[in-house]
Amino acid sequence: MARKNGRQKQKKNNYHHDYISDDNVVIDINRNDPFSSLNHSGSSKGQAFVPQTASQKRFVSAIKANVLSFGLGPAGTGKTYCTAAMAAEAILKGEVKQIVFTRPAVEAGPSMGFLPGKLEEKFDPYFGAFKTCLTKLLGKGVVDCAVKNSNIITEPLAYMRGKTFNDSFVVLDEAQNCTEAELKMFITRIGHSSTFVINGDLDQTDIGGASGLFQTIQRVRSLSQVDVHEFDYDDIVRSGIVRDILNTFRQPVPVRV
Repeated sequence: MARKNGRQKQKKNNYHHDYISDDNVVIDINRNDPFSSLNHSGSSKGQAFVPQTASQKRFVSAIKANVLSFGLGPAGTGKTYCTAAMAAEAILKGEVKQIVFTRPAVEAGPSMGFLPGKLEEKFDPYFGAFKTCLTKLLGKGVVDCAVKNSNIITEPLAYMRGKTFNDSFVVLDEAQNCTEAELKMFITRIGHSSTFVINGDLDQTDIGGASGLFQTIQRVRSLSQVDVHEFDYDDIVRSGIVRDILNTFRQPVPVRV
C-alpha cells in the first residue's frame, strides 16, 4: 500500500552533506539529480541507475512507496543493486541522514575463523557486495567519505537491539539466515522518516535451524506501508548461465545408472 501524503511531508527536511576527502577536496552531494555525474576531484563518477526489468521497476516503486519492503528471490535478480540505488537516491536528495547496512554474520560454507581488527573491520567482508553497488552508483570518493563521516554505517544485526533509526535508510541483507526473533527485533527498530528494506532468498539458508523470514512475512504483509516483492528465476539479470544453473538446482538429481 502506498504511503499517505503525510508520510511524504515528513521527508521535506533536507540534510546538506559536505564530505572532506583524503585530498582535502570538499564533496557536496546535496544535488537535485541523484544519479548525475558527481563533479569532484579525486573521485570516480557514479553510474546512472536504470532498472533492467519490469520486476526491478516494481521493486523500486515499492521501496519508494512503503516504510518496510521485502525483496525476495534468487541470486542475480538485482535485489541488492536496486536497494542500494534507492538508498543512494535517498541520501543524495537529503531525505535521510544515513544509510545503515546490516546482515546476520553467517557465512556460506565453512567458517573463516577469527577475523582480526576492530568490529567494523571484522564485519567489512559481509558489507562488500552492498558497498560495491554504492560505489558504482555514487563513486568511490563519495562512499569513502560518507563511511568516514558515519553517513554510511555498517553494523552486525546482533548489535542493533535497543536502537531506533530515525531519518535513515536501513537495509537487512541475506535475511533468510535470520530467526523470527531476530527479524522481529530488526523491524521494531523503525523510527520516524525511515525506510527499511529486507532482502532474502527463501530457497536457501545457511543456518542450521529454520529461517524466520517466511513466518515474519506472513505476519506483517497485510499491514499498511509494508510491501512484499517477489522476483522469479526469469528475472535473473546477472547472466544467462546463472539462471540456467539455478534452474538445474531446482530439479531432482538424475539417478546414476
